[in-house]
Amino acid sequence: MTIAYGSETALQKTRDARKGLNVESLRESIINHIAFTQGKVPGYATQHDRYVAVAMAVRDRLIDRWIATRKAYYSRPGIKRVYYLSLEFLMGRTLGNSLVNLNLYDECYQALFELGYDLEDIREMEEDAGLGNGGLGRLAACFLDSMATLGLPGYGYGIRYDYGIFHQRIRNGYQVEEPDDWLRLGNPWEIARPERTFRVQFYGRVERESDELGRQRARWVDTHDILAMPYDTPVPGYGNNTVNTLRLFSAKSTNEFELDYFNHGNYVRACEDKIFTENITKVLYPKDDFDKGRELRLKQEYLLVSAALQDILDRFRKQHDDWRCLPDRAAVQLNDTHPALAVPELMRLLMDREGLGWDDAWDITVRTFAYTNHTVMPEALEKWPVSLMENLLPRHAEIIYEINHRFLGGVRRRFPRDDQRVQRMSLIEEGYEQKVRMANLAIVGSHSVNGVSALHTQILKDDVLRDFHELYPDRINNKTNGITPRRWLKKCNAPLAYLIADAIGDKWVTDLDELHRLVPLADDPEFRQRWREVKHVNKQRLAAYVRAQQGVELDPGTLFDVQVKRLHEYKRQLMNILHAITLYNRIKSGAETDPVPRTILFGGKAAPGYYQAKLCTKLATAVGDAVNHDPSVDGRLKVAFLENYRVSLAERIIPAADLSEQISTAGMEASGTGNMKFTLNGALTIGTLDGANIEIREQVGDENIFIFGLTADEVKALRASGYNPRDYYDSVPELRTALDQIADNHFSRQEPGVFQMLIDRLLKQGDPFLNLADFEAYVACQRVVSETYRDADAWTRMSILNTANVGLFSSDRTIRQYADEIWNVAPVPVKLD
Repeated sequence: MTIAYGSETALQKTRDARKGLNVESLRESIINHIAFTQGKVPGYATQHDRYVAVAMAVRDRLIDRWIATRKAYYSRPGIKRVYYLSLEFLMGRTLGNSLVNLNLYDECYQALFELGYDLEDIREMEEDAGLGNGGLGRLAACFLDSMATLGLPGYGYGIRYDYGIFHQRIRNGYQVEEPDDWLRLGNPWEIARPERTFRVQFYGRVERESDELGRQRARWVDTHDILAMPYDTPVPGYGNNTVNTLRLFSAKSTNEFELDYFNHGNYVRACEDKIFTENITKVLYPKDDFDKGRELRLKQEYLLVSAALQDILDRFRKQHDDWRCLPDRAAVQLNDTHPALAVPELMRLLMDREGLGWDDAWDITVRTFAYTNHTVMPEALEKWPVSLMENLLPRHAEIIYEINHRFLGGVRRRFPRDDQRVQRMSLIEEGYEQKVRMANLAIVGSHSVNGVSALHTQILKDDVLRDFHELYPDRINNKTNGITPRRWLKKCNAPLAYLIADAIGDKWVTDLDELHRLVPLADDPEFRQRWREVKHVNKQRLAAYVRAQQGVELDPGTLFDVQVKRLHEYKRQLMNILHAITLYNRIKSGAETDPVPRTILFGGKAAPGYYQAKLCTKLATAVGDAVNHDPSVDGRLKVAFLENYRVSLAERIIPAADLSEQISTAGMEASGTGNMKFTLNGALTIGTLDGANIEIREQVGDENIFIFGLTADEVKALRASGYNPRDYYDSVPELRTALDQIADNHFSRQEPGVFQMLIDRLLKQGDPFLNLADFEAYVACQRVVSETYRDADAWTRMSILNTANVGLFSSDRTIRQYADEIWNVAPVPVKLD
């Protein structure tokens, strides 16, 4: 089928005015958008008007490539496309990243300078697109960047939440959540596509009818329908003409549903139902500790997969008429279990709409889907009550039951008389309340299941998914996560990027292995000095920001010891706080007469209902208050919690860090990507042998990383032997002192007993994440860190070697592996007319 793109001649004149890549053309575009988009004269334009004008000028240059990309894909009917389904996309800010990928940063800076504006000030006007909670969503964003940079025909599918991850404020040490109304001033990067709206069904019942050939087909009827309206955002590759698409869906009510009430005189009910319907995409992660919250969350998941699959099938149908070819033209990657409903949804669409039989539909489904697992904790694997599934998605419940029936039949044939195995592998968890195991559904319905680090994947095979690995020995594979060097070095750390480019050129931007050429320079005294100067500049920049935002003074001459990540007990922010208290006590007692001055920085958000994690925030700020206002400390130690951690703040913190805290309980972190970002920017890692820390150590060398603590096997053995945290409390004096101070309200005079829950968690509830077991080794390793930092040349050499050996952790490498080993997708060159 030929796709019409209209008159190329008519488009050309418009393109010529909007695609120039020089300073003069950018300057004119910005002025025009101030006038004709914002309706202002430059003298009366606000800073937000200027931001929108710059964004639209840059978007103009993206759209030319965007159209050319779509044209290139449709001109080749035989290409295979990748569809990445994720409930989270933590994109951050778009302006700076687009300028970097278009190689327009310097030109835009100069154009704005000539207009009397400052690009950095204008960039601060952009809201972070915080449509994710942490590493899962940020990984998805990096993957989209790499797909575009590699020229792969890739699409991201997600949800356009009206409110993203909450704004965090710290009040009296407590986390206070405020709404993230990121769309209140509009989003100049997105384009609404109302003509591509899809109908999504809920509730109702299933009835059977015979088709013209006498075959029984299911009809899902009497449903409550909503509309999923897409909004497209361009995703540019670096140094090429590819601009792929991130398509986010927003829930809209159907006109006929509103009019039915309106025509019967019930205007209020019509408005109420419209609001209720559109609440589905209102907020990221609605509270799911009550029935309506759980139902809303499941609605979000189904809205995403239903709209995305309808779109994918429509695109396939434009050029193909044999559904058996779908797996050869479409690869659908499920990012965690959230999109697992895609499995029964594709079965429904193929059988109920397209008339395929079960066997053909199942073969197509399994060959189309691949699933990425992101956790080693069985309790974190998503499950939904069967009663909720039957009520909300009755047809899908039927399909899931049939999948399970056929699957368990195969399990029984393969492992006869093993009822325990059948129970473990069933898609339905029995018990007081039956539940659908979404991970099991995703595994059975996919041809590939991948972990995200070597250790994580091995734990899946040996423990969490052992039964499935024994049934499908070739299905589970590893794809170690990665990060995009465009955002996480070239954009966020321009001084270091310029220094590296000056020394070895800039091929590393798309081939991170090129950084290995820095290895000889680690022994060059002049280069080491320049490296230290860059780090100091970044520390000064962060210190200025923290002073302006929080009124806290940071000394750039101190060791910046940083732990910024989602607040969770297994990530062990609490152990870091106990170390801070220990350093404080040493200074106070005179036991540490010449300590290395250290600034300990925390940052991260705790889930609103996760009280243990929120107490860690309170404790970190309480310890900071005590340390920072004690004159006897005399600048030798500072502790600060940086509020509202997000992508744009990470871009300030990571380049300034000297030490990266990656101290999770071994065997608990699937991979981690923050560890990679810090390493890329020259921070040294202190960490356990967990997640990707293992592979980082392999790449940078034992001598260039600080490893401590129990291994995953030792953690398992200690738990099995009967771990008693009181043994460590009794035998480690500094640990006992720190815990006693917390329990005795040394850091909570105004709120006695506020931290008792933390103490009880450690001493009475078994310290489930082994903070006390690893504490002594952690503190000893921190002493080695301090002694190493005293030797500036030795530390700088290690820093350079960390950056030089980080090539494995490019998301470009990860995506190449997905493309070659799972998706079977090839690049498609895009040419501009």
